[in-house]
Order: sequence, then structure tokens, then C-alpha cells
Amino acid sequence: MKTTTLVALDIGTTKVCTVAGRLNEFGKLEILGFNTTPSHGVLRGIVSNIDKTVNAISSSTQMVSKLSGIDVSSVLASISGQHIKSFSQHNTMTREDQLSEISDKDIEQLIKDMHRLRLEPGEKILHVLPQQFTVDNEQGILDPIGMSGIRLEADFYIITGQIAASNNLKRCVEKVGLGVDKITLEQIASATSVLSEDEKNAGVALVDIGGGTTDITVYLDGIIRHTGMIP
Repeated sequence: MKTTTLVALDIGTTKVCTVAGRLNEFGKLEILGFNTTPSHGVLRGIVSNIDKTVNAISSSTQMVSKLSGIDVSSVLASISGQHIKSFSQHNTMTREDQLSEISDKDIEQLIKDMHRLRLEPGEKILHVLPQQFTVDNEQGILDPIGMSGIRLEADFYIITGQIAASNNLKRCVEKVGLGVDKITLEQIASATSVLSEDEKNAGVALVDIGGGTTDITVYLDGIIRHTGMIP
């Protein structure tokens, strides 16, 4: 069975972390290599010196490649910083056929509409996170797929960031000769890795204390309610 190996890169204020992993035959995450390298080119989560950041990324990824025995060609990167903003947005669509089931395409269309939102100059959408849905005035639905209805409404949590910050991060990785498969908000990556579904449902605040920023994520009823950053 062919197993995909993924490499995650966290560019922080005090250190650059790289980890390579894959799913084993039991469906568990197997760590193949891990490294932390001191970082001197990042200020409060934002790249402030390209060359110093590139050197740290190169050192960290090369060490992971050596430890794991794999050829690192691309990474999944995380992003944070004071430029990150978030807000809630509501969207509604009227379906043509009330007898047909709500499908992934309907959800994708709602999400696609969110990407057309007007933002401040120099900003881009990083994540569009569905919170809950309403089908023909029936509220509080977490997964409407398979249901029938004409009017489909959704509440979304939108996370935005500066285009320049994302481009500088991507440029640093590319200068090392690597590709960027995806850029994810640091708080979401942390929450996905350490929080259980029970914790998210009961209500939990994840506080990630870093060298330059403290990232906060709040979940309740299994839904992300708030993200924030304190320098």
C-alpha cells in the first residue's frame, strides 16, 4: 500500500519546527523525523528578515530529511501574526428542487460565495469554516447533507490575513527549493492536533504560548467560536 508522507513546517518567532509523518497500517500517525532550529528572522509571527528565515527553514528541513530518509519536496505551512482577522458571516441560497437531497455541491457553492466577499485592500481569505446550517427554518444543523429543503442557510467563520505576509512566508520556503502545499492558520493546526471532539463539544479554550505571540482558539458545541492572537 502506497503511503503519503507529509511534512509540516511551523515558522515561529524563536524557532522553526519541521516534522515529517505518515499514517501506518493501523491508521495511526507515525513520526519519521522532527527538528527545531533557532529562528531570528521572524517578529511576532511575521517574517521580518527573508535571508535569516530562509537559513532556518533550510537547516530544519534538511535535518528532517536526513533523520527520516525521505526527500522533502514540499511542506504544509502554518501562519500567524497580528495581521490575522476573523469575523462571522451569514449566507443563504434557494435550491431549485426541494425533493433532491442537499449535497456537497450545495455546501461548496455557499463557501465559494464567501470567497467573493469584499475585504480591506491587501487582505485575503485564509479559511471559510462552516459553523451551523438552517434548512427551511430548522436551525442548529451541523451537517445538512442528505436532507431535503428549498432554503439553505449557513453561518460561517471567516479568517483573513495579509497577502504580503502569506507571500513572504511562501517566498522563504520557495527560496529553499521547496513547494508549499497549503497554508493553515496556526491556531487551527494546533487545535486539530491536540483537542478531542469531546473537548470541542463541551467547550474549550486552547492557549498556545509562543515566543512572540500567544494564540487562542475557542470551541463550543463542536464549533469554532473565536480565534485571537496576543503579541
